[in-house]
Amino acid sequence: DNHMILVDVFATLGISGKIAEQTLDAVGITVNKNMLPDDTRSPFDPSGIRVGVPAITTRGMQEKEAKQLARIMDEALRNYEDIKMLKFLRKEVLNMCKRFPIY
Repeated sequence: DNHMILVDVFATLGISGKIAEQTLDAVGITVNKNMLPDDTRSPFDPSGIRVGVPAITTRGMQEKEAKQLARIMDEALRNYEDIKMLKFLRKEVLNMCKRFPIY
């Protein structure tokens, strides 16, 4: 119903929102760590992340690119300790950004 998505990364992947935020930042995707409803974790290290869509739609990205970004985010979070994988995913993100530059 709106442009924000909350993702419970702790329940789904066993990592904190803080780790998810740092990992995605390393691959060039900006999200915010975020508490979830009834979150038992600290606000400084919550269970979730908040993903906003306006930044990608402003660049002209559509459903196809949103699916690619979701795949990249999933791979990054599942491999958050694999520096080689994160570098590869960062190149993917940078290539996508080159195809959809900020005007």
